[in-house]
Amino acid sequence: MGHRARLALLLCLAVLWAAGLAAADEEGNQDESLESKTLSAEDQVKDHSTGTRVVAGQIFLESGKSDSQSEDEENFHSQEEEKENSLEELNSLEMSNLLNKDLEEAEMQSPVLTAIGGTADGEPCHFPFLFMEKEYAECTADGREDGRLWCATTYDYKKDQKWGFCETEEQSNKRRQMQEAEDVYQTGMKILNESSKKAQKKEAYQYLLKAADMNHTKAMEKVSYAFLFGDYLKQNIQSSKELFEKLTEEGSPKGQMALGFLYASGLGVNSSQAKALVYYTFGALGGNLIAHMILGYRYWVGIGVLPSCESALTHYRLVANHVASDISLTGGTVVQRIRLADEVENPGMASGMLEDDLIQYYQFLAEKGDVQAQVGLGQLHLHGGRGVEQNHQRAFEYFNQAANAGNSHAMAFLGKMYSEGSDVVPQSNETALQYFKKAADMGNPVGQSGLGMAYLYGRGVPVNYELALKYFQKAAEQGWVDGQLQLGSMYYNGIGVKRDYKQALKYFNLASQGGHILAFYNLAQMHATGTGVMRSCHTAVELFKNVCERGRWSERLMTAYNSYKDGDSNSAVVQYLLLAEQGYEVAQSNAAFIFDQKASIVEENETYPRALLHWNRAASQGYTVARIKLGDYHFYGFGTDVDYETAFIHYRLASEQQHSAQAMFNLGYMHEKGLGIKQDLHLAKRFYDMAAEASPDAQVPVFLALCKLRVIYSLQYVREINIREVFSHVDMDQLLGPEWDLYLMTIIALLLGTIIAYRQRQHQAIPRPAGLRPAVPQQEPPPEHQPPQ
Repeated sequence: MGHRARLALLLCLAVLWAAGLAAADEEGNQDESLESKTLSAEDQVKDHSTGTRVVAGQIFLESGKSDSQSEDEENFHSQEEEKENSLEELNSLEMSNLLNKDLEEAEMQSPVLTAIGGTADGEPCHFPFLFMEKEYAECTADGREDGRLWCATTYDYKKDQKWGFCETEEQSNKRRQMQEAEDVYQTGMKILNESSKKAQKKEAYQYLLKAADMNHTKAMEKVSYAFLFGDYLKQNIQSSKELFEKLTEEGSPKGQMALGFLYASGLGVNSSQAKALVYYTFGALGGNLIAHMILGYRYWVGIGVLPSCESALTHYRLVANHVASDISLTGGTVVQRIRLADEVENPGMASGMLEDDLIQYYQFLAEKGDVQAQVGLGQLHLHGGRGVEQNHQRAFEYFNQAANAGNSHAMAFLGKMYSEGSDVVPQSNETALQYFKKAADMGNPVGQSGLGMAYLYGRGVPVNYELALKYFQKAAEQGWVDGQLQLGSMYYNGIGVKRDYKQALKYFNLASQGGHILAFYNLAQMHATGTGVMRSCHTAVELFKNVCERGRWSERLMTAYNSYKDGDSNSAVVQYLLLAEQGYEVAQSNAAFIFDQKASIVEENETYPRALLHWNRAASQGYTVARIKLGDYHFYGFGTDVDYETAFIHYRLASEQQHSAQAMFNLGYMHEKGLGIKQDLHLAKRFYDMAAEASPDAQVPVFLALCKLRVIYSLQYVREINIREVFSHVDMDQLLGPEWDLYLMTIIALLLGTIIAYRQRQHQAIPRPAGLRPAVPQQEPPPEHQPPQ
């Protein structure tokens, strides 16, 4: 019984190890950013540990212990370590002997592979066996045209000719089919990764579609998302749903997460937040980062679950750890957030996208030797964004041209590219160090920061914390975020300086103001653990959420925007809906905007309720336009009943929290009309005046509204007083004098005289005929000269 228990334990360990390897098997294709990575169970356990954490390339030491406590603990642990070492040696030897014994028993008790058919049917396979002067330790298909696996039952096949199959014909066919599917899948992925043309990508998806029909799991994942978003395949929600259900049955975390999304958004299925939560949870347990991010947002806001800051913190922290670990020295791609509502309401406002003509103009300047244009285009291609795809080759060329012209900024960025290394630029610490030194000698903060990194990590030079601190301080004094971040990391970990959490917090805050992702991550860690600051789960979640939204899946924002601009609103809205589930406010407002424009992907009677839902979620994250839209929907009864009081509340929130001129104007109108609030013309005027002060664009409508308000006020005043009583109290003799009636008669006589004289002058201007003459018909002028009627 004891042997069986040990054997069962060993088998369980083997299964867990294999599951960890399978979960860690991820594709390198960036197009899979939305389907997300899959975390192994080991990674998830590590995330919840209370050990050290990595911050900006340094070890993030456990917080909450003073220096004196650390010294006492070190003394205590040094005494305990000697005792533990001897025990560990004994335990390791005992465990090693036990495992070896169990492995021997497992080998003895493991089932022997039996030959099927052939010349030795039912006899055990012999490993190794000799065939064609080569030894085989496992079944082989060599020597067979049908590819079926076989083995020999004696050592020398040529001598004894004893053999049999290792698999049935059905098993063989299935194995060959899966191998064929894998070959087709790899062909499709190769075309997809190596091509940038749309036609070739469509061809690649035809291969993936064929592999998916052969039940290849990864191909089904790719094709199902292509059907969902309309990426290089015609959008088909029903087909994507069927594939997601099939993947879910096979235990695919990506399929589970996507099926949860369909139930959450009600696409292709009846909406069910309960089922969505179940599938999201299974996806997260399988290690899907998107599922973790969605659950973090749901626990943060309270969608389908009770709000829980700590649960949200757990999910967001796990995703943020992976996003932060992917940040390179050159930084990640730029997240472009474009709001469709702002583009429509303010067509002249810059969206951040660069027009093709403008890019061509900068390219023309760069070709003519304009150094600033070369550096600008280099940075644009290095990080991507603003409508320009990331292209390290072009970035390197532009930086090289500017560096040859003596530009220190270009030299520093060349140093960063060589330090990081890529397919275009080989990694070289020596070359990077040369460029960093040249730039630093010219006082460039990017070069100074790069030189500090070299001394901090010993890249091409011996480690020297003093010099690293010196260069980081110089870069930080010039406001360079990398210098501020690394300086904060050194103060936090006490590297080269005395540990100082306040200084670390100061520099992390400065770097976060420059938008550095790792600065947000470090601040989130400090607030989550209460290191150097009062612990705040709320602040930590907001910071971790910011980091998570910088992950590679954010590239889908630009894909959705391009789909919308190309006229494919159905594809755009589905992409925005998934990003909205992840908590992107800009995706929530854009999805609501498309539904507001009557998206055809859902029934017409569902567009306003769906838009109302996403306007509400965007408004809760502080988007002013969304808050005003909520007021409008309740005011006019779009997707809900007409409710002036609720509309008034939303307008007031937008007015008080975001100082919106539109909201103030609407509040003035509601006070003027008495809608949802008691009529008060004085308060109406006050809100109109506030709207005019808040925005110059509101001054004209406010002027017209105030004119109307004055007329209404005058009419209301006249209506409230009694005219007869007013005139009865007026003494004309006292007001105009005793002879006021003579004055009045004189004025009337003058007016009559003026009218008579005017009419006589009009009669004299008309010529009269001298005698009777035949009537001559007047000729009509040409049509183009006819007087207007």
